[in-house]
Amino acid sequence: MKAIQITIVSLMTLFAINSASGQRVRVIDGSLDALKSVHKMNLQFDYSKMGVGKFATEEEYIAKKKADYNKKEEGRGDQWEKSWVADRKNRFEPQFKELFAKYDEDLLLGEYPSEKYTMIFKTTFTEPGYNIYVSRKNAEIDGEVWIVETANPSNVIAKISVQNCPGRTFGGNDYDTGNRIEESYAVAGKGLGKFLSKEMK
Repeated sequence: MKAIQITIVSLMTLFAINSASGQRVRVIDGSLDALKSVHKMNLQFDYSKMGVGKFATEEEYIAKKKADYNKKEEGRGDQWEKSWVADRKNRFEPQFKELFAKYDEDLLLGEYPSEKYTMIFKTTFTEPGYNIYVSRKNAEIDGEVWIVETANPSNVIAKISVQNCPGRTFGGNDYDTGNRIEESYAVAGKGLGKFLSKEMK
């Protein structure tokens, strides 16, 4: 029994390392120097310019998936589209904020429109992945974080690239697309939190 427990812990550790190892977070424009005394920031998410899988735009992806599902069962595609959008507020964004807070306790993110600065997480690419029992592909997201002046959003203080955020659950029981992508946002929040905690000291 003890040997089995050690094996399980080892596998979980290896999985955690592999999940985070490919992720890259770096400043691509501007500077974080002016933000080092900031401890609270408004947070927004932007999905308006996002490629999905092999599709250049989210609109193309939704149109194809919706049509395919409705062909199999009337109304199923419409329900899928609602869930696809609702998962952002219900699952992805809360996971991002929760993991960010866990790894950066000095910077509080949330709906604070009166704060001087706003952080905008712009998802630029989503790979939904799949899990069909005999074959699987992990979800993954890429994004850019823009830190702007809240009163003047055209004044961009810094841009941070957040790339290769994988999403899967331990054990592989992630047959739901939203579940896989949710984990990608958790990885993104964790990576950004660790990065800013170090860089903004």
